[in-house]
Parts: sequence; structure tokens; C-alpha cells
Amino acid sequence: MSAVAPAVEAVVDAAGAHIRGLMAALEQRLAELAAGHGEVLAGHAGDTIAAGGKRLRPLVVFVAAGDHGDDGQGLVRAAAAVELVHSATLVHDDVLDAADLRRGRSTVVASAGRAMATATGDLLFSRAFAELALNRRRDEVRALSAASTALAGGELLQRADAFDPEVTVERYLRRCELKTAALFEAACRLGALEGRADGARVRELAAFGRGIGLAFQVLDDVLDVSGPPERTGKRRGADLLDGTVTLPLILARQRSDDVARLDLREIAAADRAEAVCDAIEATGALEDARRLALEVVAEARATLPPLPAAQLQALQLIADGVVDRYA
Repeated sequence: MSAVAPAVEAVVDAAGAHIRGLMAALEQRLAELAAGHGEVLAGHAGDTIAAGGKRLRPLVVFVAAGDHGDDGQGLVRAAAAVELVHSATLVHDDVLDAADLRRGRSTVVASAGRAMATATGDLLFSRAFAELALNRRRDEVRALSAASTALAGGELLQRADAFDPEVTVERYLRRCELKTAALFEAACRLGALEGRADGARVRELAAFGRGIGLAFQVLDDVLDVSGPPERTGKRRGADLLDGTVTLPLILARQRSDDVARLDLREIAAADRAEAVCDAIEATGALEDARRLALEVVAEARATLPPLPAAQLQALQLIADGVVDRYA
């Protein structure tokens, strides 16, 4: 990503001119970190990073820090570490799911095989912590370590729940907190720490990150049911095909006997998954899931402390952008 993506342009404009420079420095640093590990492995790592989308999590790091006037090197390292962990989890998720598409591109596992994809994900994880360690702050390493542990725990929970039609809303939300919200929380925490916030402010910003991360995952699961591949970068109903039970399916089962009777293991083809997506959408479950996400975002916004006007507006725009992904 050589320039700021249009979807985050308003956030960058609101937060201040320093954010644009930080985003450019991030891209340069990510490219440097991907290189130097042998042509093949570095190539896959570089391709994964280049396909990284809007860089929302690093943007959260930058905005949570505020404009504290130093050279930003520690902040760029923290943001790069967060993005590298995120990229690593995507590669490993694709290995576990045997996914062939990610953001409209061929995945590493599809193009280079399971072993190379696993090694690529491992490289990205290791580079993340090596990068963050350069800041020489144990509190930052602890924050990213906790998020990485939560990511692994969320993945294990998702695997344990695969094809289980009895997954509850509460258990689903706990999985989302682990798999997605924890890294958004860490992004806010790292930014606040680099921005020299006091303990109370760090906790308040971390709570905001956790809330928008939870809403992000709920709406991502809604998009899996509703969104066409050209918009989502993956096949519609991909979660159904790999047995992942998400909120739209849980709510639809409560509303429709036909959906409740489905044997998830029999959804083995793309056209069948599309038909089940249509059935889920017909129950109104998508709008109910979206309403829950809106409530979570509203609660997250309410946790924001008094902040400089530009920083507060930028954080609010990030929260709005999470919701707008569904629109």
C-alpha cells in the first residue's frame, strides 16, 4: 500500500498531518522487515504484507498515541509489530482453512503449499516481536504477547466449536474477543503507551479498542453471509464451508426450523453454502447481528476519555468506519 487507503483518509485528515508521515514510514519499515530472509520466503512474506488492506490496526496505534511530538520511531515499530502479528494470523488461518483466496488474491498456502505458508506465518510472528523488542519496553512486549496468546486461544476455541450447531451467543462472543478484539485492544494499548498516557488512560483506550475489535469481527461474519466475493475478497459462505459457527447462523437457527435442522457437515460445496446464506439472510439474522455490533460500538465510544479534539474525532471516525464496512 503505497498511499493511504481512501477508507481511512478521513481518519488521517482528522488526526493531524503527523499521521500521514507515520503511515508512510510504516510502509517503508514493513517492506524492510519482509526482506532479507531468502528470496522465496521473503517474497511470500512481502506479498502477504503488501496485500494487507487498509492498515486499520496500525492506524489505531498511531491515533491512540496522539500527537506527542517525538520522532515516532518507537511508534512505527509498535504499529509494524501489530500489523505483522495480524498478517501472520491470516497466513496461519489460511493454512488451517485450506483457503485459496484472501482479499481477492491467491493465498500462500494455495500458491506455495502448507509448509511454505506455515514458515511464512512463523517468520511474520518472529519479526513482529523482534521489532517491538527494539523499543526496550517490557510493558509493550507484554501487551502484544497477551494479544498473541489470546489469538491462539481463540483459534483453538474456533476449532473446538467447528460444525457444532449448539454454540451459544456468549461462547461465540468470547471467541471474537480472543481472535479479533484482543489485537485491537493491544493496538490501542501500544499507542497509548508510546504516547506516554497514564495508566487510567491506557486502560480506557484499550477498552475502546476491545469494543471496536469485537464489533469488527461480528460485522465481518455478517459480510461472510451477505457480501459478494468482489467486495469481501473471499467466497460467500466461506465460514459455513469450514464449519465455523458465527452469530448470523446462531441467530438464524433460533428463528428458522429449516436452518436449525441443517447438518453443517453436509455444506460441502460453494453453491450449497450460498443457498444456506440466502436462508440465513431471510430470517433477519443479519440485521440483528448488525444491531448488536452497533450497540458494542456505541459502548466503545462511551469509554473514550476526554482527549484533544483531533484525536477524539479520529477515534470516533475509526469506530464509525467499523460499522460502515457493512453498509
